[in-house]
Amino acid sequence: MIRPRTTLLVAFLFIVVAAVYYALSRDAGGTTMLVALGIAMGLLSYTLALGSPKG
Repeated sequence: MIRPRTTLLVAFLFIVVAAVYYALSRDAGGTTMLVALGIAMGLLSYTLALGSPKG
């Protein structure tokens, strides 16, 4: 069973990776893509975790 809190933690982890990537490379395009990936993945997994049957 996947908990919604866990999915949000993974999304937050991707945003932290984006911040580290920007600090090391100063590449705004790549950072934007990593932040967008983190937000999209977090929203999708959170929605799937809430909509899945409990069991």
